[in-house]
Amino acid sequence: MPMATELTRRQLMGWAGAGLLAVAAPAWAGSAPRLAASWRRADHQHQVGWLRPDPSSGQWQVEAALDVPTRAHGVWIGTQGELYAAARRPGDWLLRWQPGRDPLWVWMPPERTLNGHVLPHPEGRVLLTTETDLDTGEGWVTVREAITLLPLKSWPTHGRDPHQLLWDPLHPDRLFVANGGIETRPETGRQKLALDAMDASLVCLDTRRGEVLGQWRLDDARLSLRHLAWSGDRLGVALQAEHDDEAQRHAAPVLALLEPKGLRTVAFDRPLAGYGGDIAGTPEGFAVGCPRAGGVALHHRDGRPRGWVPLPEACALAADAQGRLWMGGHPVAGKGAERLALPGLRLDNHWRLAG
Repeated sequence: MPMATELTRRQLMGWAGAGLLAVAAPAWAGSAPRLAASWRRADHQHQVGWLRPDPSSGQWQVEAALDVPTRAHGVWIGTQGELYAAARRPGDWLLRWQPGRDPLWVWMPPERTLNGHVLPHPEGRVLLTTETDLDTGEGWVTVREAITLLPLKSWPTHGRDPHQLLWDPLHPDRLFVANGGIETRPETGRQKLALDAMDASLVCLDTRRGEVLGQWRLDDARLSLRHLAWSGDRLGVALQAEHDDEAQRHAAPVLALLEPKGLRTVAFDRPLAGYGGDIAGTPEGFAVGCPRAGGVALHHRDGRPRGWVPLPEACALAADAQGRLWMGGHPVAGKGAERLALPGLRLDNHWRLAG
């Protein structure tokens, strides 16, 4: 299959439904990286596994893959190179897997669901998951033993619909959690309810005792806080707008920054359809995948717009130690980036770089 930059517009349109494109900007060199990811095959089977780019063929290669029962969402890499994955919310399975070994599955009890994200402790002792209590609708963080995935203790997130969680790199005992703030019910699955009563927030927890160290909300209550990333000592939050008015939703910001005075949304120099998918921190600032706007929005660390990378269905993002940004989406012609194809697979929302 030819490189995306060699395709005509007609070929691109024909390929977009079947092939997936990954982009690295600026172009990479040296040893090929490995990425943990989840995807859907052309036969609609959902999988998690490892991808590695092959520049000689101009394609990504599936290094290892495991079938999963339903669509996965967040993936993470443990200290021993193991892959952790959680089912998309409302999720009922959690996975720990290393290629060549039997996978370990944990199924949720009837009163709890997973909310799609996992986070290993930097020292590898425990794994954290965001969850929802189906009886009350309240959000929880559960601390699990990293090897067995069995629950050890839980802390309330002081909100509904907790999504991604992230360690504070400057304070190892502090954990940030994004409460999406949207009410759902077991009988209606992912249907969003009572949006006029949304209560999204960012919470900082002391993981020694589970105590709340801080909680922040945006002035616009219809912006759901979803995903988190660090750029230096600055925390960025990817947002998803839930306004009833289509024009207001289309023009809504997709990035907020945590500052001493609280959370502040930042504007971009084009409409982003009010939907920030994945977010990655780079030495320069933040990148937000905007699948509904068809690209990746680049911001300086203070929030100022820094650039736009066109990429249809762009979502999955990862930054490596060299400051290179890896972006997943669908084919598009362009300049200033190296583009490798992954035919026949549709990448899910997130991926993680090994190392």
